[in-house]
Amino acid sequence: MSEQPARVLVVEDEAAIADTVLYALRSEGHAAEHCALGRQALERLRGGGIDVVVLDVGLPDLGGFEVCRQLRTFSQVPVIFLTARNDEFDRVLGLELGADDYVGKPFSPRELVARVRARLRRPAQPAPAEAGWMRQGAFAIDREGRRVRYRDVLLDLTRYEYALLAALLQRPGAILSRAQLMERGWDHASDSADRTVDTHVKTLRAKLRAAGAEDDPIRTHRGVGYALDV
Repeated sequence: MSEQPARVLVVEDEAAIADTVLYALRSEGHAAEHCALGRQALERLRGGGIDVVVLDVGLPDLGGFEVCRQLRTFSQVPVIFLTARNDEFDRVLGLELGADDYVGKPFSPRELVARVRARLRRPAQPAPAEAGWMRQGAFAIDREGRRVRYRDVLLDLTRYEYALLAALLQRPGAILSRAQLMERGWDHASDSADRTVDTHVKTLRAKLRAAGAEDDPIRTHRGVGYALDV
């Protein structure tokens, strides 16, 4: 089976530059996407599935430095800054914010593609340890803060989605019945426990897919309950 192409997000507001970069990346077999605004890029990045970000510093809404700062709160995806600023202070600031490389304008598209290729060859860096977070495979959970990440993407969970996922994370791989899940996550039992749990499993699966889950980590055991693969 052929290897999946790397997915590169180009965040650049100047159309001519963006088109040049996208063409160079696609010519090398990469799957390149484009965002012209920082907020748009952050929304796309929260969805997961991006392998490298080529990020312009001078964006019209959020500057590239601010985009990188916010990105590092939920993802360690490699970032290559693309900028007309070449002084040492800006380069140091970008690297301190968590960027992995820096390319100054004007630039050679071939050089930029080579830098993207170099980043892809390096092993992914794990997210830094944070107080309160416990990592379990592709998941990380902050039980005190009632938060869960999947592949370093913070999931936007409702109260009951969080309760269901936290219960499954307490015993990864173990099959929990719908009644057991209700006991752990709901204030009171319901006459429609099966339907209630199934509905929340469905919405939770959709959010995991949006965060980059290719194979469903929540396993259905018909007539018994659910289990979670981490």
